[in-house]
Amino acid sequence: MKITFNTVDKNNILSILPLLSIVNTKTPPDLLKKRVLEMVNYQNYECVAVYDNKKIIGICGLWYSTRHYIGKSVEPDHVIISEKYRGKGLGKDFFEWIYKYTKAKGCEAMELNTYTANTKSHKFYYNEGFNIYAFHFLKVLREDENFY
Repeated sequence: MKITFNTVDKNNILSILPLLSIVNTKTPPDLLKKRVLEMVNYQNYECVAVYDNKKIIGICGLWYSTRHYIGKSVEPDHVIISEKYRGKGLGKDFFEWIYKYTKAKGCEAMELNTYTANTKSHKFYYNEGFNIYAFHFLKVLREDENFY
């Protein structure tokens, strides 16, 4: 097992879909693919990954923005480590790499959202020094008002 961390090349972005599908159970696969391509090609998004040799075993999307209240920030999104690799400290190592990587890009802060029912992630983020600063609200504007 040779674990490394690196960015996912835009031309290889669809390689994240098997892991991304684990946390996106309500999003149809064709729509998920379309959204990922739009994110990487037209928005302030990049994806970083954990590799075992050359196999992707973990992913984290990174959204960049400048916020009036904190400055240049990064938002980790859809963080997932393959089930087989969990409990080995990879999440902590991955985030240490992400902190260094995003600080080198000029980020001054990191903020994220996590589902309220995902208590394992809450414990992880508390242990990483995150604090609850606000609530995240969502309103679906589509006619069907469904979340997908």
